[in-house]
Amino acid sequence: MNGIMVTKDYYTILGVDRNSTREEIKKAYKRLAKRYHPDLNKEIGSAEKFKEINEAAAVLGDEKKRSHYDQYGTADMSGFQGGAGGFDFGDLGGFAGSFDFGDIFESFFGQGIGGRRRGPQRGADLRYDLEIELEDVYNGAEKHIDLPRIDQCSECDGTGAESKSDIKTCDGCGGSGMVKRTQRTPFGLFQTQSTCRNCGGSGQTFKKVCPTCRGEGRTEKRHKIKVKIPRGIDEGNMLRMPGEGEAGDAGARSGDLYIAVHIRPNNVFERKSYDLYIEVPVSFLSVALGGEIHVPTMDGKAKLVIPAGTQSNTLFRMKDKGLPVMGHDEHGDEYVKVVVHTPTNLTVKQKDLLKQLASEFGEKIVPQQTFFERLKKQFR
Repeated sequence: MNGIMVTKDYYTILGVDRNSTREEIKKAYKRLAKRYHPDLNKEIGSAEKFKEINEAAAVLGDEKKRSHYDQYGTADMSGFQGGAGGFDFGDLGGFAGSFDFGDIFESFFGQGIGGRRRGPQRGADLRYDLEIELEDVYNGAEKHIDLPRIDQCSECDGTGAESKSDIKTCDGCGGSGMVKRTQRTPFGLFQTQSTCRNCGGSGQTFKKVCPTCRGEGRTEKRHKIKVKIPRGIDEGNMLRMPGEGEAGDAGARSGDLYIAVHIRPNNVFERKSYDLYIEVPVSFLSVALGGEIHVPTMDGKAKLVIPAGTQSNTLFRMKDKGLPVMGHDEHGDEYVKVVVHTPTNLTVKQKDLLKQLASEFGEKIVPQQTFFERLKKQFR
């Protein structure tokens, strides 16, 4: 390069080689601009890096300046110094007429370089965990909950101002809710818009704010809300109540309330999906001779026929005695496990009768021994 020292390697800065086409340089600039633009990258040094990228693109994006740089190792042409300081980007041939900065920033600014005013924000969704009984699952229920939430201020009707006459147009954005920023780049001027910090995008400020909500337009209140529990609801099911969440700002719609349902354990029944399980103690005579017993169900008692000779832990199915299937006209079943109850504290007469019964069955009755008696007999 004729012995002239190159202070900056613009090709390295853009990550392209010396034979790159204008289109390749353009793509490299777009990629790096997305990464280092100060509005998008808040890391220390990003602004300087973006300035350096602009400087490199301003030189390599113009055929004459690139040729001069390649030959002499400098972009200095009659007082020109590449970069953001003093170069008139409007004179740049290069990409100025065809390079669309909107396609770089559209994904970051939502509506591209043109931008739009940020509208009122929808209220936040809320969650409430509600415990119910198994009876509520079977019958359905109506519950009332006491819910604290952010609601529209009743004093100012959500405006945030002490009175309507206190509302004025924001001086910072002129009522648009957005502020514009114009920036020179190697490929011309481009403009970005962002939400006005002075008014938060509403376009309005107040001479006097509402003393109740202090200008927020919303305050925390407690509300009693009626919750309808459908029949057959399951553990962990969510009920959505539209509009029962927090109020939105500036009249925007409220969020939703989600009720997470939890079912307390039942002392009698165990639930498995829509089926119910229960253990019922029965006497020796009931299973030996057979007969009918009364079994608890969710809607009272039902008769269950026990065949003669039924063994302990036998499982009986009672069709359609389980829980309702949510959203359908169906029920699960109830399963009854009969467990033979062994009598205790027998009278002398009862013992004699049992001995006679054992004799009829040909069973030999061995007197019960204590642990120490059995141990003593073993070591004789």
